[in-house]
Amino acid sequence: MRTFCKMLKIEGMLSIRDMNMPIFAIAMPVVVQIILGIIYGDRAAFEGAQYTFLEQSFGALCSIAICAGGLMGLPIVISEYRERRILKRFQVTPVSPQMLLFVQLCIYALYATASVAVLWMIEICFWGFQMRGSVLVFLGGWLLVLISILSIGMLVGGVARNSKSASVIASALYFPMLIFSGATLPYEVMPRTMQKIVDIFPLTQGIKLLKTAVLGQPLEQSMFSILMILAVAGICIGISIRFFRWE
Repeated sequence: MRTFCKMLKIEGMLSIRDMNMPIFAIAMPVVVQIILGIIYGDRAAFEGAQYTFLEQSFGALCSIAICAGGLMGLPIVISEYRERRILKRFQVTPVSPQMLLFVQLCIYALYATASVAVLWMIEICFWGFQMRGSVLVFLGGWLLVLISILSIGMLVGGVARNSKSASVIASALYFPMLIFSGATLPYEVMPRTMQKIVDIFPLTQGIKLLKTAVLGQPLEQSMFSILMILAVAGICIGISIRFFRWE
């Protein structure tokens, strides 16, 4: 446990020093939230809606941080560690490379947690945000989304030949999901055909699940989203374990 805590501290400091994740996983969602708050405030999401635009978009904002860390941070760090033979060197030390990977997962989970906490506090302080549904249901859904996205990131980082290919693959996954899953462009304003296409993104289903939890809608209508998120996580974790490249 002492070794894990020490590694977590060292790797966390290195990540903060790099500044990419503090900017994209924490600062960027907050900036988007403030801009939306200034533009829409407590205005209804659409005519006749019983909830505000910010309430509707809260889950999507939380997902931006998960996506930034899980798809743009984790895969590149893992592939760089393998490319620089750091993982191979850890195999001949008392500290296993598996622990190093687990530390990285914890770091990006902490970034996502910090982002949710900051977003929540800002919305409460400035726009009187209240969770219409169950907080436990929201946190459970958020955890499922986090596990799913981190599993994709681990898969990309684990099988990519080098950091350049990991960066290309991660970008090809990150930007379409960021733009078209509902994290930035609202899902409701998309044409029906586009909605059917973007429904294949796990982040789209994750945002639907979080929106259901925030608005207190029946959880039964999100069962497909839950099953799809679990399926993606299970498949990616299984492939990562089977085909992970240590060298």
